[in-house]
Amino acid sequence: MNEAAESPASPAPDEGPALEVVEYTDPLCPWSWGSEPVFRQLRAGLAGRARWRRAYAILFDEDEEPAPDPAAETAWYEGYVAEIAAHTGAPRADRLRRVAASSWPASQTAAAAELQGPQVAERVLRRLRETVFVLGVPADTPESALAAARGVPGLDADRLAADAASPAVRARVAADRAEARRPVPEVREAADGSPHPGAAKETPDGELRYALPTLLFRSGDRYRAVPGRRGWAEYAAAVASLGPRPLAAPAPLAPAAALARFATLTGPEAAVLATGPWPPPDAVRQETAGGPLWLHPSEAAARPGFAPEPGPQL
Repeated sequence: MNEAAESPASPAPDEGPALEVVEYTDPLCPWSWGSEPVFRQLRAGLAGRARWRRAYAILFDEDEEPAPDPAAETAWYEGYVAEIAAHTGAPRADRLRRVAASSWPASQTAAAAELQGPQVAERVLRRLRETVFVLGVPADTPESALAAARGVPGLDADRLAADAASPAVRARVAADRAEARRPVPEVREAADGSPHPGAAKETPDGELRYALPTLLFRSGDRYRAVPGRRGWAEYAAAVASLGPRPLAAPAPLAPAAALARFATLTGPEAAVLATGPWPPPDAVRQETAGGPLWLHPSEAAARPGFAPEPGPQL
């Protein structure tokens, strides 16, 4: 399988101040999951001219009071995810087993995976997202987060476990959480026609944090914030406002090449990242209540608890 990284390389030195993209996110956030089609497209379009950094904002904090009726909370949240999926077209699990108890384990595992390079990091984060939105069982414990990463190509599982539990990674995620609670003034209000305009959210302890996802584009001392669910044009406009040249949409790949590069693709992702008859003949289809997830055969074989049945499965 082609293991090309999704994360862009640093910009060329003659392009002026480095462009940095900060993605405020959470591995278990449904709006972040639904934004992956345009974010994958954007990362590909920015390859070679921007640094992409994720800040894990902690959607489900570990000191929150447990719900008095977990079953009722799960039923409500399952409906909430379904409403979001109706807007984004993203897959959603047939049944949500529970609401995540904490975002810390998944966030620490995702941050630890970054220490093994962008290829591993992208695949691990994707696996973590799929635990809740495809399988319905959020990776909200250290054990389940590490299990979700099992079999990722190039992953050193022992190192991942050690790094995810380390004080350094814990401190990094704590710094991400704090950074997400210092939103720029421009996102304190965001009123437009989007179903998720992205105004900063008030946390239970009275702080403000970025709505998830939010992208902050920075070049030198200038920045542009693009909060909430947005389209390609708004992200491209933010890049263009910081110069020195406009952002062109990346050319879509042949179906087999796209699936080899990204390992798993949703229908909305395939629509912007691939061109030609979909799916490729050896793609493995996993059904969800929100439409299929397509897996490369090697990814399907490596996924914990997933029995691949390759073939057209149209």
